[in-house]
Amino acid sequence: MKKFFKFVALAVLVGIFYVGFTTYPKLDLISGFSAKSMASGHFIDSRSQELIEKGDNDIDMIDLAKNKIDAAKKFAVSSVYGLKERKAIYREGLGVTLINDDFDVSKPYLVPKRSLPNNTTPFPFGNKEPLDTIFSTIDYAKLNAAVANGFDKKGELNKRTRSLLVIYKDKIIAEKYDTGFDKNSRILGWSMTKSITSALFGVLEKQKKFDIDAPAPIPEWANDKRKLITTNDLLHMNSGLEWEEKYDKICDATQMLFQAEDMTRSQLEKTAEYKPNMHWNYSSGTTNLLSGILRKQFKTHQEYLDFWYTDLIDKIGMNSMVIETDMAGNYVGSSYGWATTRDWAKFGLLYLHEGNWNGEQIFNEGWAKYTATPTNTSEGRYGGHFWLNAGGYFPDVPRDMYYCSGFQGQMVAIIPSLDLVIVRMGLKENPEFDFNGMLKGIIESVKK
Repeated sequence: MKKFFKFVALAVLVGIFYVGFTTYPKLDLISGFSAKSMASGHFIDSRSQELIEKGDNDIDMIDLAKNKIDAAKKFAVSSVYGLKERKAIYREGLGVTLINDDFDVSKPYLVPKRSLPNNTTPFPFGNKEPLDTIFSTIDYAKLNAAVANGFDKKGELNKRTRSLLVIYKDKIIAEKYDTGFDKNSRILGWSMTKSITSALFGVLEKQKKFDIDAPAPIPEWANDKRKLITTNDLLHMNSGLEWEEKYDKICDATQMLFQAEDMTRSQLEKTAEYKPNMHWNYSSGTTNLLSGILRKQFKTHQEYLDFWYTDLIDKIGMNSMVIETDMAGNYVGSSYGWATTRDWAKFGLLYLHEGNWNGEQIFNEGWAKYTATPTNTSEGRYGGHFWLNAGGYFPDVPRDMYYCSGFQGQMVAIIPSLDLVIVRMGLKENPEFDFNGMLKGIIESVKK
């Protein structure tokens, strides 16, 4: 019997050691994610700590963190079992930044200049309530049923949709929000922010200030084979550079987002594993590298901060949007864009209209086609920082659909052949959430 208890005790010790060995290195990432999410959700969208913990942070391992919000000093701290405490601070205009112990919170900082919202013009070209429009080509009963089916029934947590918006011929034909969210709720787009970053290169191209086909302007690559990589390769995620992006483990992407001071250098410092345009590999590091390239196009940091808003975001009335920065002051173009569902829809409409916004050409007409053209080796799944349906990934959806996509199922879908933009924000992604079924139901409500 004693031997039995000794065996059990040894097994318990081994189990504790194993859990500690495998989990402890992740604690920094767990508490970092939790603190960042807690501060952003509270200070950008006014969510309560309870709502954030039950919604945004109810992820395996992340839910181990204990959190505290200091509303007066505008920061949040999180730790796991009292270990690896991380702090995230809010700064008006820059959103939330996850900081380390070396970060000087008293140091002055620049903020982007923003335009005042247009509240006198109806949506989508302003923020006034849209005019009521009834289309004879829409089966509204079928449409409303499809939209309702995208949400959980009371008490369920299977679909976890937070908002669903359908725009047809520039008019909102369906709009629904989950409890606790409405048209004014700012929701994190995660990797949909990548598409914002890409669009800025389209803006620079139209302004004749940048050539995406030239070698990427990175001095550190000048004397090795990486000098052959173009910005076009980076926009298509086929630079050939080493990168690992798996969010269930410690990897390049998680270390960048939750530990790096300057996220623009995480991909820059990687070696080339393949020749450019020969191997597609999805990389958030690549997008933040592009954010760094954008920064170097301007003489001052203020100009870089302003450009994202003055030449794109505020220009199309996405006044709710906030792109958050890293500790070095770079926009985290891979992941940290917040906006209302309606404002995310405006971005989709900009592409639906090939860069024309209420008569003004924001980027060249050909940029939308460039964006929606499949990247070499992606099997029709990816274009210029947008996802595609060219290969029929969603079998019941037109092949011309292309879309912004973010962690946990954020989507801005653009379907030119049907004059549709569909926005879905939530906490479940494909295949847990049936995007094909959702899109199919909405599409079938549009009479041919």
